[in-house]
Amino acid sequence: MNIKNVYILEDRSILYINGEDAKDFLQNLISNDINKVSEHNSCFTSLLTPQGKFLYEFIIVKHKSGYLLDCEKYQADGLFKQLSLYKLRSKVEILNLSNEFVVAAFSHEKFLTFDGAKDQPGRTIKYREDPIFLDPRNKQLGARLIINLEKLYLSLKKLDLHDADVNEYYSLSHKIGIVPKDLNKLQDKLFGIECNFEELNGIDFKKGCYVGQENTARIKLKNKLSKRLMPINIISGKLYEGESIFNNKNEIGKVLINNDYPFALIKYLDENFDEKVKFNTKEASINIKKPEWIS
Repeated sequence: MNIKNVYILEDRSILYINGEDAKDFLQNLISNDINKVSEHNSCFTSLLTPQGKFLYEFIIVKHKSGYLLDCEKYQADGLFKQLSLYKLRSKVEILNLSNEFVVAAFSHEKFLTFDGAKDQPGRTIKYREDPIFLDPRNKQLGARLIINLEKLYLSLKKLDLHDADVNEYYSLSHKIGIVPKDLNKLQDKLFGIECNFEELNGIDFKKGCYVGQENTARIKLKNKLSKRLMPINIISGKLYEGESIFNNKNEIGKVLINNDYPFALIKYLDENFDEKVKFNTKEASINIKKPEWIS
């Protein structure tokens, strides 16, 4: 990432949760520990089904008396409805601020030039009243600024940041091995822990109960994690959502996201999974590389 580039993430939305019970409300639902979130730290987390399957993922940022939720735009309405279902008698207010706020991403190197910046994922500082944070999933993804749309371009000019092609950011995310978009294609298709949320700092195994906690903990403690979400690199041909991936005639995975930045659920411990070989689907030849941050 060029130190002067900024990427306007128009595919992101912002929800806001505040109220007397906001902290406890989130703590009882999310896979991470809300106590990690402060004026100086943000966290990545997920909302799972009761069976531990993936539903939504988002970044939580402390803002004023409540919490900003940075999520994919195409997941925003569903996440809003899901949170509202769990609200019951909790004293919380859930707002969709997507028409007012925008998310911009820029380099890790640029972030470190700010006063108060530290080289740790999730580190959060303020530019005036707006939060800037190093991506809590992986600092190679750089930092994010959540800001009112009306102030965006003047602030970027003062920060000496120049609008760049957002596809550069998506490509970097895909290369690192982190899904940049099309998250709805993953819903209820795999366990949250299979999304690599532990390695992406999105699961806390020491916190108390949350939705989907039982199966998530069981897979972890009994060492039953045998599949992982991994990026696909197309050599030739076309991918189709849901189709199987083979090494010769041995199935080693399934395509879950087949669009511009494809991902598959891979049997990464299977003897037929070899990163050095070309894999095949019905009409495509592909490579699959395990992200370097997965042991």
